[in-house]
Amino acid sequence: MVRCGRGCPTEKNVHNTMTRFAPRSTLRLPALMKCRVWTGTVTTFVLLLASCSYAGAPKASIDPPPVPQPARAHGTICILHTNDIHGDLREFRVDTGTATAQTGDRGRAFQQYPRAGVVGGFARLAGAVEKIRRTHGTQNVILVDAGDTFGDQLLSNLTRGEATLRVMDALGYTFMALGNHDFEYTAANTRRLQGLVRFPMRAANAIVVATGQPFLGDPTEVVTAGGVRVGLLALTYHNTDQTGNRDNTRELKFRSGIDVAREYVPALRQRADVVVVVSHQGAVVDSLLGERVPGIDIIVGGHSHDRIQPPRRVGGAWIVQALSDASALGELTVVVEQGRVRRVVSSIHELYADQYQPERRFVQLLDSIRAPFRDTLDAVVATASARIGRHYKSESPVDVVAAEILRAHGQADVAFLPGLGFGVTIQPGPITREMIVGLFPHPTSAVHERLTGAQIMQVLEQSATNLRPADDMDRVGGLVQTAGLRWTVDLTKAAGQRVRDVSVGGAPIDRAKSYSVMTNGGLLQGTHRYSAFAEGTDIGRDAKPFGVILEEGLRAMRTVRAPAGGSVTLLR
Repeated sequence: MVRCGRGCPTEKNVHNTMTRFAPRSTLRLPALMKCRVWTGTVTTFVLLLASCSYAGAPKASIDPPPVPQPARAHGTICILHTNDIHGDLREFRVDTGTATAQTGDRGRAFQQYPRAGVVGGFARLAGAVEKIRRTHGTQNVILVDAGDTFGDQLLSNLTRGEATLRVMDALGYTFMALGNHDFEYTAANTRRLQGLVRFPMRAANAIVVATGQPFLGDPTEVVTAGGVRVGLLALTYHNTDQTGNRDNTRELKFRSGIDVAREYVPALRQRADVVVVVSHQGAVVDSLLGERVPGIDIIVGGHSHDRIQPPRRVGGAWIVQALSDASALGELTVVVEQGRVRRVVSSIHELYADQYQPERRFVQLLDSIRAPFRDTLDAVVATASARIGRHYKSESPVDVVAAEILRAHGQADVAFLPGLGFGVTIQPGPITREMIVGLFPHPTSAVHERLTGAQIMQVLEQSATNLRPADDMDRVGGLVQTAGLRWTVDLTKAAGQRVRDVSVGGAPIDRAKSYSVMTNGGLLQGTHRYSAFAEGTDIGRDAKPFGVILEEGLRAMRTVRAPAGGSVTLLR
């Protein structure tokens, strides 16, 4: 693979132009007197001379120069792709049904791992990548990541994102699109991290307010693999500022990736044989991108943690995505003939331990990165009596446990937590601090306040709108997670009329009554478009942050059981 930025000789069209001139006898020297004064090379003189008009002399007959055509590429490239690693660098166990936040969830298009087993770990991912490189030839392979990559784990928090990027750089990633969770240690820290790695981390639609330019520079890259010029464009999630602490991205504004792609793709198309958009927008928006922006050949997706196999053809683009948490590696073979994509063949490799071996040098590298923090990472907090998973778009067992701990701490009627779309199921056995922070990684405060019944209904209706907005571009967040409430949400109804049968503490909700509420700092700030929390009364922050309250609550439980569920009825 050969990198090529703007102005690289392999991108320039170098034309050898031949011009035929009229016989010398047909040109008269006085004719030059009517030509413009000129300076320059002999070639310039000849071209000017050929274009002059002069009195009394016949015009030279000059055929237009032939227009050279660029060579049309032939070749086969292999695009390896990951997405939504979320700082998960260790192997973990999966089962059919719930295994990660977006498998086994009946609130979304259902998907699951094909069988139970141990999967993933970055060393195993590296082993798979190196094996494919040996098979296809390193020069024919590129490796890209579609974002939400280096945050959301305790090791990530302790290293401010460096842990994941160190191993990615060692593996030789080509290009990465920034995801919404890649700004969680502030945009300034993301800028610092870019200086530590050799591959570009970009987002065409993350704009620096002060300059109007894309964050971290040119969001395109052209590389040559398999004799084919591959143009890469990075897009991030357009609602990034609504998914986390807004202070982290205050220097940025986020535009529609579709609008921005319309601006970049035509020029990128001129520089490349194959145009690949590396997109952290989710499968729904990627489909809109394929429909609305011509000139894209391939969309490597992220954000929605989907297993898209076989690739989905929308408009002229093939769309792929490969689950999450470094548990799978996507492989896309692209055959190019006459400068056009003629065939694609896709595979998703779920990285089961009984099929893929870890790359030894990455085992050693990861051990060295973890070593200074091992006592903190491995500290046992409690024991799980059964699997406790997370769901993004429906009632989530682990979030119900956390919300109940928060509600009990504040002696509140109701507790709310945001619906989160990442994390790995807790398996029976010891629960370590690393496992807990992998599910609740963002430092935030615990908030006491009072909301009326009408305001609680507003929160629940907003959650329903987030799940099924009128405009797919407005999708943000998952189902709000609750404790102390029972409620039904019917997504088949009109917006504003989707929530019913709401009870607090076993009694029907009273819209005029004031209820005591516990939540976190993110929802108070308006994460996922929840405005009602900032409109409550008696708002105060607890002396203990949410993470401390959660760990103390789990320690007090000692043995943690999965909740019975059934407090939320979801109709789709």
